[in-house]
Amino acid sequence: MRRSVRWLALALAMSLPWGACAMAQGNWPNRPVTMVVGFAAGGGTDVLARILGRRLSEVLGQQVVIENVGGAGGMVGSARVAKAAPDGYTIVMGSRADAINQTLYKKPLYNLLEDLVPVVLIADQPTILITNNDFPANSLPEFIDHVKKNQATLKVASAGAGSTGMIDCQLLNAAIKANVTHVPYRGGGPAMQDIIGGRVDYICTLTGSVVPLVEGKTVKAIAVLTKERAPMLPNVKSSWEQGFTDLEASTWFGFMVPKGTPEPVIERLHGATVMAMEDPEVQKQLLASGAVVVPPTRRSIKYFRDFVIKEIEKNGAPIRAAGLSME
Repeated sequence: MRRSVRWLALALAMSLPWGACAMAQGNWPNRPVTMVVGFAAGGGTDVLARILGRRLSEVLGQQVVIENVGGAGGMVGSARVAKAAPDGYTIVMGSRADAINQTLYKKPLYNLLEDLVPVVLIADQPTILITNNDFPANSLPEFIDHVKKNQATLKVASAGAGSTGMIDCQLLNAAIKANVTHVPYRGGGPAMQDIIGGRVDYICTLTGSVVPLVEGKTVKAIAVLTKERAPMLPNVKSSWEQGFTDLEASTWFGFMVPKGTPEPVIERLHGATVMAMEDPEVQKQLLASGAVVVPPTRRSIKYFRDFVIKEIEKNGAPIRAAGLSME
């Protein structure tokens, strides 16, 4: 009898850690969730995160707190999440910048395929070429002509070294054979303020951060760097429409969590995010801000994980070809 009691006590003791872990996973989330955004407040990534975060808070029943951790083209923020506890309470709004950083930097702060787990692809935003209102060009052909003739005195801004905008403008400059001084900022918001103020000349950025600025004629939109016009800025011609077919640029966004995060938590986050994405008001706000929610065929966990692998190589190829590299 005593032996049976001892065995039962041992069995219960051995099962407690697993049971506690399972219970914690089943109750996720029971406290606020931190969503890290690797860029400054006011930029395209931040705008998208805050729109989705509000609805996600309602779906999860817990507050989703946005934390802006800028630096190194989003790499500092993603690295912070890669090193966080794998419990689902720290997630990152990952983006194409994460795929770019794996090739652009000689020693990335994290391994995207090993340290972060893709959960759900959320939206796409086309890249747009913006200048200050005093820039002496109103079309892409005029822009190219002016830049080539005045490249020694012009300045191109970006949301940070290694950001998608930096890469896209570097690739644009390479395509038109121009060498322009690059001025990196700690996010799209600060960079755009200097574009407006005329302290820098042009920037490649996400449509999400400039829709009201373009509509209010605070800045000048030269071209959306895609085949088709952006639905949220129908009056801005695409680069392909203007005869420039050497570059097609857009950025994707999706949630990622630290390696080791329990699958039940990942599945719960995935389901809650998809529910938030399907909200008509969320889609309306995202479209107005410059982002297009991805279709259902691109929302599965498996799709995003396979997609990230392809994106690292897709973005790495032009970076290597252009000889771009950062310490």
